Amino acid sequence: MIKKKKVIDEIYIPDVGSQVETIDGKEYLITNDAMYTFFRRTKGEFSGFFLALKNEKRLLGCRCTKCGIVRVPPFLTHCPDCNFAPTEMIEVEQVGIMNSTPPITYFATSLFQHMAPYGRGRVIFKGADTAMSINLYTTTGILVPGIIKKGTEVKLIFRDERIGEMTDVFCVPTAELTHAQINKKGLQESEIDWERPQEPSLPPASEEDSNQYRKALDKMKDLIQDMNRNESARKAIAGWKRDIQVKARGGQFAIRIDDGDIRLSESALSSPDFIMVCDDINTLLDGLAYRGAITDSVINKKIWISKNMEFNTIFKLDRMARFMVRSKKA
Repeated sequence: MIKKKKVIDEIYIPDVGSQVETIDGKEYLITNDAMYTFFRRTKGEFSGFFLALKNEKRLLGCRCTKCGIVRVPPFLTHCPDCNFAPTEMIEVEQVGIMNSTPPITYFATSLFQHMAPYGRGRVIFKGADTAMSINLYTTTGILVPGIIKKGTEVKLIFRDERIGEMTDVFCVPTAELTHAQINKKGLQESEIDWERPQEPSLPPASEEDSNQYRKALDKMKDLIQDMNRNESARKAIAGWKRDIQVKARGGQFAIRIDDGDIRLSESALSSPDFIMVCDDINTLLDGLAYRGAITDSVINKKIWISKNMEFNTIFKLDRMARFMVRSKKA
């Protein structure tokens, strides 16, 4: 039996109860409460566009019957440039060109957190004269600046489960797809290989590199042991489970997160949740020691991770480091 998804996800619905929080040395009683707002809305005259996305995996635009300009999405029923001549729905192609370099959202609000990191940019699809705003992803690991920019050719991808919203579709660069995938109309996200991004290669380690790796790894072991004994740091990964394979110049090791517990072992995991690659292990060490954010290192391409959505795990590691330092100061 398939469990139906609610408008408000269960993870955002708190339990009935209260708790005491200490802020600046004073105790405050916090109780859970709620205020509900629910409404239904119609797509109106543009239902055809959303139904085409949802049911037919087609991208529609509106063409002016007088001047012929094609607008995607079809947000007008009459052309403002032709004395409001009527427009007609037409289908456009599902490959387009970036009209600008998209900004990347790494830290989203709770409503969009499950989608981050993502780019948001405007694409001119073949057959259209206007650009459509859409989310952008990559299959190469974490989305960082430079992967998608103005002039990049992208392909429209359809979510496996669609409800008739703009979030039913997104784009990835065509350079990451096969010829058959690029030409297929209605390509779905499950038809793309997200699990095998091209891992960056590391240069051979010199004897000095190996020595530096060993020293940094010993420091990291001590640091993670301290984190594991620190209640504030443990709260940052409460309820979170991940097996991470870390590769650096000089060797590799595993970081295991298990519901508030974090361990480091010098082993190779057979099926890690994701892989982290850093040329210099000190980059990761500095992040865990709160001498620089790991998230910044990922964004600046000093650390590579194999799955885009695992940015949430990186964020939790940064929170651990921050909570650790703050608890020591307190």
